[in-house]
Amino acid sequence: MNISSAILYVTPARLDETCALLSAMPGVEIHARSEAGKVVVTLEEDDTKAAADRYVALHGVPGVASVAMVYQYSDDESESDTEEVES
Repeated sequence: MNISSAILYVTPARLDETCALLSAMPGVEIHARSEAGKVVVTLEEDDTKAAADRYVALHGVPGVASVAMVYQYSDDESESDTEEVES
């Protein structure tokens, strides 16, 4: 599992169009946006490679001027790798 957040700077004239494209991307959720073009998103993916690919894809969305990652969490440990211990 990989969860990250980013701030995107979007051309204000394309804000609605760009947010619609972002919302249609699997694993991407918009949490806030301003009329000045600042958009806060989270990305959720199954693994680190897919998360990196999605992050790179954000740069190619029409209207996106820049992307700044703010937070990233990765948990590669599967349930089969854990052991339950009684105290």
